[in-house]
Amino acid sequence: IANHDSVSSAAGGERIIQTALDTFGTVDIVINNAGILRDASLVKMSAESFDALIDVHLKGAFYVTQPAFKVMKEKGYGRVVYTASGAGLFGNFGQANYAAAKMGLVGLSSVTAIEGAKYNIKSNVITPIARTRLTEGLMGATGEMFAPEYIAPMVAYLVSEACEHTHEIFNVGAGRY
Repeated sequence: IANHDSVSSAAGGERIIQTALDTFGTVDIVINNAGILRDASLVKMSAESFDALIDVHLKGAFYVTQPAFKVMKEKGYGRVVYTASGAGLFGNFGQANYAAAKMGLVGLSSVTAIEGAKYNIKSNVITPIARTRLTEGLMGATGEMFAPEYIAPMVAYLVSEACEHTHEIFNVGAGRY
């Protein structure tokens, strides 16, 4: 079911999870994949561009995960995946906002994993290299090697009951993990 609330507000995150609860009765899985780009070099980046990325990527993940975590904790089960980036781990020119937000997700996932451990809530991070709407124009002919279909199997495993991994970071892309 679609929900069109913004992840960038606490109220939006609450409504997203409430929509899942109203429709399905519970929440077992959260995949934090919302993202935008506002690239500019460090000295040219506006505060608004920096804040926009933090609001969607980092705060958005918190605003959706927190209400879902409450449900998962109560039932003793849950799986959370955060989508970070190599730009967060290693940096990338013109992406101070993006890198900061993505590295923040690594920390948020770590805390989710630690606090979720005794409730069977697993939390992991993927750092995908993938062709998306945000990267389509950047990859050219090599884009097919980085189709999202190569990322999906890892995410499906990480949110499955079979997954015992938690507090991990997985680099994924082009069919390699």
